[in-house]
Amino acid sequence: MIRYRFLPRPALIARAPHVDRSPPEHRTQRRRLRACHECDWVSALPPLSPGEKASCPRCECTLVRRHPYPAQRSMALAIAAFVTLLVATSFRFISFSVSGVSNRIELPQTATALFEFHQPVVALVVIMTIVILPACYLLAVMWLQWGLMRHHPLPFSRDIARALARLTPWMMADVFIIGALVSLIKIAGLAEVSLGLSFWAFCIFAFLLLLTTQSLDADWMWFSLDGGEPLAPEGTKTAAAAAGQQLTGCHTCGLINAVGSGADMRCRRCHERLHSRHPYSLQRTWAFLVAAAVMYIPANLYPIMNVTSLGKTSSSTIIGGVVELYQTGSWPVAIVIFIASVMVPVGKLFALSWLCIVVKRRHRLNTRSRILLYRITEFIGRWSMVDVFVVSILVALIRAGALMSISPGPAELAFGAVVVLTMLAAMSFDPRLIWDRPLPRDAASYTATRGNTDG
Repeated sequence: MIRYRFLPRPALIARAPHVDRSPPEHRTQRRRLRACHECDWVSALPPLSPGEKASCPRCECTLVRRHPYPAQRSMALAIAAFVTLLVATSFRFISFSVSGVSNRIELPQTATALFEFHQPVVALVVIMTIVILPACYLLAVMWLQWGLMRHHPLPFSRDIARALARLTPWMMADVFIIGALVSLIKIAGLAEVSLGLSFWAFCIFAFLLLLTTQSLDADWMWFSLDGGEPLAPEGTKTAAAAAGQQLTGCHTCGLINAVGSGADMRCRRCHERLHSRHPYSLQRTWAFLVAAAVMYIPANLYPIMNVTSLGKTSSSTIIGGVVELYQTGSWPVAIVIFIASVMVPVGKLFALSWLCIVVKRRHRLNTRSRILLYRITEFIGRWSMVDVFVVSILVALIRAGALMSISPGPAELAFGAVVVLTMLAAMSFDPRLIWDRPLPRDAASYTATRGNTDG
């Protein structure tokens, strides 16, 4: 076997902290193996330079992505994002004026106003997804990277690192921005609207938060936290499924572990609970899908908000709001709401149901198409929260009594439940089940390269 030796550049050693001096591939003499968390294929990680990524040869899922100066990069982005979040929660967000009556709100009021209308669950979801969870995530990133840059991990670093991946899907600052823009378009023709410093700060925060999540190199982080990496079990073969070798890859740190007979198997490195396949994956997915389908009925039958104008109150359902926007000429916004609030939830219900039905059957649609459908379904689910955010902003902002006011309807809670339940359904579905069947026709291209590794 050919071995490569990489020498770090002197300038990089002089200026960078220890964790940034060289990637894991340059600090070990053994090949590092990974089992894809979407198709279970075992591969060896190649040496990567900053800006490069390693993908699974079977399903093309990204296994590792390298960034230059990962600790410093994530630290700087997290600090900048946290500062803009503080600004966004401290100043005026949006104000409006109509017929001599005006109102102004700050960002936290988009959630706290819902408590006055007896919607505590929706209020908690809004404040958690746009402020509390992002703040916790940024503080966790700063805690981790500060310890790594000092070459001395701070207490609870492993527990915090395990929690980072779980927080990411539930942070919805970018979705909230779309909801705010839709809200502005809805009321632009009814009142004079002005944007405060907080609005622009929150836009910058949403962008920096996205960059922070993308800048994290989990592979580098766990390698640095542990000061190395345990070897894969002896005899591990590449170009083969891990389950067939009684192995499984850790979804948190990526380390390949042997599957034992005990009920409580944990990763040797991060101590995360391990399963060759998610227990009761299909049953749990079906349960969430049925619950979401049931909640989708009241979400469309009942009004999502009540509008009072000049003493007259009218109710608006999700579909009714789309039709109204289209009739008033705001057809681009109507299309956005229709896609996010109607097509996406229904599409997720049908897509996940279909995947659960055909996952153990041969089907004309090949495995690559199925896994692509799953990825799309998992990605778009959170964007259905646009309607919930629109209502929360309008309820807090439009409060002019009998002249003009908006209150949330019972459908808001039901629709929020649909979004959360469909997201949980996608998370419960184990995509590796898609590949647990006879290999496709191009399997020869994989099996031809099988062999023992030095892991």
